[in-house]
Amino acid sequence: MVKVSFSAALAQKDAKKDSETLIPEQKDPEAQFVGQPSRAWCWCFYLGLALMLSGVVVGGAYLYRHYVVEEGHVFVCGMKYREQDYMIQEEEDVIMEDTPVNLRRIEEIVRVLQDEEVELINVPIPEFGDSDPADIVHDFKLKMTAYLDLNLEKCYVIPLNTSVVMPPRNFMDLLTKIKAGTYLPQTYLVREQMIVTEKLDDIEHLGYFINQLCRGKDTYRLQRRDTILGLQKREALNCHKILHFENQFAVETMICEE
Repeated sequence: MVKVSFSAALAQKDAKKDSETLIPEQKDPEAQFVGQPSRAWCWCFYLGLALMLSGVVVGGAYLYRHYVVEEGHVFVCGMKYREQDYMIQEEEDVIMEDTPVNLRRIEEIVRVLQDEEVELINVPIPEFGDSDPADIVHDFKLKMTAYLDLNLEKCYVIPLNTSVVMPPRNFMDLLTKIKAGTYLPQTYLVREQMIVTEKLDDIEHLGYFINQLCRGKDTYRLQRRDTILGLQKREALNCHKILHFENQFAVETMICEE
């Protein structure tokens, strides 16, 4: 009888090889950890890039809307008027005063927002120095006007007088003609007198544009005062005037406190 025997070392070696074929080779855990975050980082990078590009597109559209389109409706122009002036006795009546004729010039910066139906007027310090610089808002949706006297830092609000103030579209057409060189040298001056009636503590109901103008300022309500020819009471009042235009004529707005 032949006896066959195997070496114990050889058997252990073969068993080890068999077990290695059944268990997959383990990769270096550190190498595996590095590979996965690199792919995740790529996804985050592309996602961030996409968000950034979308932000640029949206921001560009906003800037175009608010700084290119609207700034295209900003006018810096002037108007000559005769110092022979007219007075508003009632909202629709204009009566001429018998005063000497003298041509003067008034300048202002106007921004017209047709979609919002708003006119924003800046009246700089006049060269002849007898009126106050001011910012004015005419809001046709709310039918309100606000004056900010820049010397006094006071705000005044009053119902919009549509018989004097041109609608935004018509006013922009007029400004385009003035800017082209038609300064209406034979235009006239209309005077209107306002009386301060009360101080307003809440201006939230006056809309966005008037709120932006009057925020943080003492704000007062105005009332138009019927002017009686031959009876002048301006000397007894503390008055300030604003020279501006929002139509084919110049307007002297006198704001007085009793």
